[in-house]
Amino acid sequence: MHLHLLRFTAWCLALIVGGAAAEVAAEPVLFSTVVIDAGHGGKDGGSVWNKLVEKKLCLDVAKRVEAALKSSGLKTVMTRRTDTFVELEQRAHIANRMSSAVFVSIHFNGSRKTSISGAEVYYRSTRGKTFALAVNRSIKSRVPGGTRGIYYADFKVLRETQMPAVLVECGYISNKRESRRCADPSHRQELADAIVSGLLAVRGKK
Repeated sequence: MHLHLLRFTAWCLALIVGGAAAEVAAEPVLFSTVVIDAGHGGKDGGSVWNKLVEKKLCLDVAKRVEAALKSSGLKTVMTRRTDTFVELEQRAHIANRMSSAVFVSIHFNGSRKTSISGAEVYYRSTRGKTFALAVNRSIKSRVPGGTRGIYYADFKVLRETQMPAVLVECGYISNKRESRRCADPSHRQELADAIVSGLLAVRGKK
């Protein structure tokens, strides 16, 4: 009886360990283009806290992501590169014109509960989750403030893009300590580099 119990326990452990290994060794995704979506813009300022305006931070980080991806030899497409308002449907339309592409939308967070801090990564599809896990790991290991994890969400830009897609909330500017970090260009560069590192970690070789 005890032997059977030990065997059953070992079998359960094997399933757990095997599942974890499968998550780490996710199947690579082939892509040659990254569509970079700087959240908000124009009349839509996004969150405004501690003298920081989300739309400005989003565009700054997006441009840093673009530069890092180009230096890695990847093609990039920006849904906006100036302080302009772009409808969510148009952002998805821009992305869907691209082939062999992935989509990353960049945002900053805000909450009346000002003690909350940390980045968050959102996904909707299975392949999107693969990227969310990789980007989350990268930010957690490389950027001060860490992350709060990955989350499933039905955001329009995730729902209407026909490719692996993630939305990265780079931190809570409503938190005074985190807002000071986000105001620092060197921190925003660390965020950009971490996002790029996460994307490249999942990229397969042709």
